Amino acid sequence: MEAGLYLVGTPIGHLQDITLRALETLREAALILAEDTRQTRKLLERHGLHTPMLSYHKFNEAARVAEVLDRIRGGAALALVTDAGMPGVSDPGARVVAACRAAGLKVWVVPGPSAVTSAVALAGFASGGFVFGGFLPNKSGARRRRLAELGLGKLPLVLFESPYRLLKLADDVEAVLGPRRMVVARELTKHFEEVIEGTPADIRASFARRGVKGELVVVIEAGAGGEVVAWADEAEGTEESEAPEAERG
Repeated sequence: MEAGLYLVGTPIGHLQDITLRALETLREAALILAEDTRQTRKLLERHGLHTPMLSYHKFNEAARVAEVLDRIRGGAALALVTDAGMPGVSDPGARVVAACRAAGLKVWVVPGPSAVTSAVALAGFASGGFVFGGFLPNKSGARRRRLAELGLGKLPLVLFESPYRLLKLADDVEAVLGPRRMVVARELTKHFEEVIEGTPADIRASFARRGVKGELVVVIEAGAGGEVVAWADEAEGTEESEAPEAERG
């Protein structure tokens, strides 16, 4: 393999959802940079791969960049993976990609499954594009302001959300965007995959007698444009507690 950084898309749930090229890249790389080596080890063991790994996550990303660049300059081909999906979307990766480009080092992408496009397909809303908002802010006021900004367009809105905040998100959507239809895709491609559709009130009712668990992608129906409530809290709002990163959706 040519020296450089290879961004490898990995399964979002089912370990068989990986391309032949991705397997070849992970097999031949000198080192795999993994968001969580425990998670990536499951993937490697499933496919009989034994490539060494080095942790690369949001808490050590800044400190790892110089080492990554040095290894590539020395002729190494490094593969970067996250726990699921594509590095650099809502997971670590953007910083080292930018550093490689600034240093004139090569970066390749090895595409794979996407929770975003999978959820959009399952939602069945009108095609023609979508807006991806990733994770919204933790603070309630900032979250509603961001929803107002994203909801101004005439395209569906796709978000990642923690199971610990889904019901709060439903409240926020209702308050800011109104009773727009939502599709909650839970545990995509996994054994307990579930898709729930309805208004924010329907979503709350669906989880009224059970806890919200698993990894979530939320697709919100497009509005006609301008159909949002102007949100300008005097107070920023409190920051809400989150589960450890490994447990978030």
